[in-house]
Amino acid sequence: MDAVKANGIVLHVEDRGPRDAPALVFINSVGTDFRIWDAVVPQFPQHRTLRYDKRGHGLSGGEGGDSIEAHAADLAALLDAQGIRRATVVGLSIGGMIALGLTRLRPDLVERLVLCDTAQKIGTAEAWQVRIAAVEAGGVAGIAGATMERWFSADFRARQPDLVAIARTMLSRTPADGYIRACAALRDGDLTAAAQDVAVPTLCLCGTEDIATTPELVRSLAALIPGARYQDIPGAGHLPCVEAPELLAGLIRDFIEEGRHG
Repeated sequence: MDAVKANGIVLHVEDRGPRDAPALVFINSVGTDFRIWDAVVPQFPQHRTLRYDKRGHGLSGGEGGDSIEAHAADLAALLDAQGIRRATVVGLSIGGMIALGLTRLRPDLVERLVLCDTAQKIGTAEAWQVRIAAVEAGGVAGIAGATMERWFSADFRARQPDLVAIARTMLSRTPADGYIRACAALRDGDLTAAAQDVAVPTLCLCGTEDIATTPELVRSLAALIPGARYQDIPGAGHLPCVEAPELLAGLIRDFIEEGRHG
């Protein structure tokens, strides 16, 4: 466990692997911490892997952070603090939007993008306001049951109830203020222009059972990004890093290898 001060806040970070190895950065979704990558990160022993709890989530501190731009600035400062000059950046859900924001803010830091179960804009302002109001009224735990249905496929919920229970606990322990501010960032965030300006190789992925950011929505993101490729993750819901970590890691690995040999 590492604590790194970046952009004025203390972030909870795991930075592992050889310091001179190719860097791979993972950005998690709303209401989760970096443990959602537990089954993915060990599959990249030849890489330097960095994952972190974004502002207001997990063990990270920080008030504010109610815009995608603020989260992108946090990540840029974190990479600078860790001496990572260029990386393959993997973003899930809001993490994908943060990755796009980072690419616009600091294109020098991004070698390749993997945008997973995300979009240029997720949901409507009205829907996010309803979510914010629900958390203000009943806390994060009050929305946990419905969130599990958005996060995981019906098949996974039936086969892995213990993992779903752990995910529900992780969500419920997310600070309400951090969750609300992330929802505000999603409410106001529109990365359409940033997506159109991406100039690095990009892979867009989506679980075929994702009802939060549907395959159709993620395909629309891929269509905006010059040269981007889209690929399904069969049977997975919104968190393929939990439901299908081996498949996800394989797709990321193949994408990186294409760049080395292409």
